[in-house]
Amino acid sequence: MNAFIWLIDTLLDLYMWCIIISAVLSWLNYGGIINPSNRFVYLVGDFLYRITEPTLRIVRRWIPNLGGIDISPVIVILLIAFFRKLLWDNFGPY
Repeated sequence: MNAFIWLIDTLLDLYMWCIIISAVLSWLNYGGIINPSNRFVYLVGDFLYRITEPTLRIVRRWIPNLGGIDISPVIVILLIAFFRKLLWDNFGPY
């Protein structure tokens, strides 16, 4: 059972990092710091967009627009952190 909980926790942690990297990449792209025409940057950005956008889209339906500021990644990260804490408190080894 602990291995299964560890696997779920690790997958949630990886997904959280994908959301963070996707947000930072979008800021760097918007600021003109990175070149979106670069093949590697495009592949990484497209991959991160495809795996994070379905979750962020669900949150964006419920959160109002804050004048161009998208707080959906923050909301999803907080939800993931809450779920991880809940997971370890209820099913953890202690």
